[in-house]
Amino acid sequence: IEFFEAILDRHEELHDVSLSDSLQLHPSRLYDPIFMKELQGQIQYVPAFGLATIRAIYAANCDYLVNNLSDSGDKMMQCSNVFICQVTPPDSNGYMNLGLTNDFSLEMLEKRKLGPLRMAIGEVNEQMPVVYGNNWVHVNDFDYLIENSSAPHIFKRNPPAEIEKTIAEYVLELIKDGDTLQMGLGGITECVFAGLKGKHGLGVHSEMLPMGLPRMVEEGIIDNKNKPFDRGISIGTFCLGDEQMYKYVNKNPSVHLRPGYYVNKSALIARIPNMTAINNALMIDFSGQIAAEGLGHRMISGSGGQLDFVMGGFWSEGGKSVTLLRSARKGADGNLVSSIVPGLPPGTPVTVPRTFSNYVVTEYGITDLRYKTRKERANALINIAHPDLRSDLRKQMQQVFY
Repeated sequence: IEFFEAILDRHEELHDVSLSDSLQLHPSRLYDPIFMKELQGQIQYVPAFGLATIRAIYAANCDYLVNNLSDSGDKMMQCSNVFICQVTPPDSNGYMNLGLTNDFSLEMLEKRKLGPLRMAIGEVNEQMPVVYGNNWVHVNDFDYLIENSSAPHIFKRNPPAEIEKTIAEYVLELIKDGDTLQMGLGGITECVFAGLKGKHGLGVHSEMLPMGLPRMVEEGIIDNKNKPFDRGISIGTFCLGDEQMYKYVNKNPSVHLRPGYYVNKSALIARIPNMTAINNALMIDFSGQIAAEGLGHRMISGSGGQLDFVMGGFWSEGGKSVTLLRSARKGADGNLVSSIVPGLPPGTPVTVPRTFSNYVVTEYGITDLRYKTRKERANALINIAHPDLRSDLRKQMQQVFY
């Protein structure tokens, strides 16, 4: 963030500069739409994924790099001239660890000669945990090293809402002993993870290492013994959590971080039996098209690795993908707006095409779309829609399909 702020301080002398990141964890003028609006033509914000930038993404001076996490390294490399990432201090042989994030960092450095990248900067942070795996770089990979000692960001969520707990209870019915799990960000998935008590032999192969992993391993719920490769090891591309989580992953041989091109490769995910991918969505239409990034032309987040894992779970022997969404939300006028709709609003990006939609869960139940026709899908989704909206949805289905 200090690096970005230093660039923003020079905005009067800069033109046609784009700044990009993935997870936005610290306050910055970069995410302030009022400040950034004044910099149009000078500095633009182009995130590859959005977590806390809704206000910024709604603004005019913000774009979005369309990607899946599996190809984000390649796309970022082809679009970047300067790259900076945090690393641990070098060891006696000059090797440094990428610490808590390796989604596209390693690929950027490995393939820098294939793109326009002319400068790589390592921000050396002595407080960064060392996480094993394909998570090492060398001082020679960088053109410059700078020092900035700062504690890793502590990520804590508010207590889960009742609706999140209800959805999580349904999801827990779908998780069987021996499953390997991927879970996206969000309160519902964290509720799911917290409710796994009583399960056995679970594994983790996930873009984000799930919060609560230390307790799950300690209680014997997760042992990673049923995976055909990376056996005994929880696999992820980045880690976001609290002090306990960071202490757990530090120099722990049973936790590895690897690049997105490995962890999120659908063909590799599909080789894991009973792979269960669990992700959130904003809206789904009657045919099963899933929107998880935005509504209309308004971006709210990014695709991340959702499609990567949905496809992997789809082709996994005994595998599945589970899409979570609230049945409805309140509109600006205070009225309920269904998250299950006849068709997505114009301009809405389809994160998961209907050909790969599988289980869908709301606070009113579960449905499996995989083997259903269009009309069967519509009826099944209406059955788990908000009860107050089902009658109107059935009328709309009649208009759409008959």
